[in-house]
Amino acid sequence: MPSRSREPALAAVIDEITQQMEQRSHLRDGALNRSRQLIRDCAHSIRAMHRHELAKAKEMLAAARRDAQSMVEPLTDFPDLYHAGYTQDALKELVEAHLLYAFITDGPLPTPGDLQVAGATYLKGLTEAATEMRRFVLDLMRQDRVEEADPYLQMMDEIYSLLVTVDFPDAVTGGLRRQTDVLRGVLERTRGDLTTATRQEKMQAALRRVEERLR
Repeated sequence: MPSRSREPALAAVIDEITQQMEQRSHLRDGALNRSRQLIRDCAHSIRAMHRHELAKAKEMLAAARRDAQSMVEPLTDFPDLYHAGYTQDALKELVEAHLLYAFITDGPLPTPGDLQVAGATYLKGLTEAATEMRRFVLDLMRQDRVEEADPYLQMMDEIYSLLVTVDFPDAVTGGLRRQTDVLRGVLERTRGDLTTATRQEKMQAALRRVEERLR
């Protein structure tokens, strides 16, 4: 028959495990809340970029960096929480916002070390930054500034060309291949839209020249 003398020792083990779980639960809740704030700051920054409010965008990027630091620092001894989907998704948004700002301002590109993110997270943020540039192309096309839109397309194309060279299993890249395929679709749609707009602009210019000669 099992001895009841083991109950205090077993209770102590369970109590210790419970305390550890409480700590992990507290850290998880904190990381979730901070990840939501980080995503909001990144979204506000990108929105400001599209409105050409670059000073506000830079301010929100600084806030996002602070949010990321406060989210990640408590997880130093808990790698599984750091690598959890909600944590990495928020850090991916951080990368996207910073890279997009660098692209549109022609500023220095932050590295994974600068942003304190893993390589796979950085690459996924890069794909989303490239995808987001489609909006700049469309905005310029609507303003009849077709030539100004071409550099964005070229940057999207360059990023895609680099990303397709990263050929590793999804377990290593965190699903980068799927996001690269999404970028390819966005790139081809953007190329088609810009090609059509360029042809229309050339046709309109030709018609104007004909009209001027007939006057």
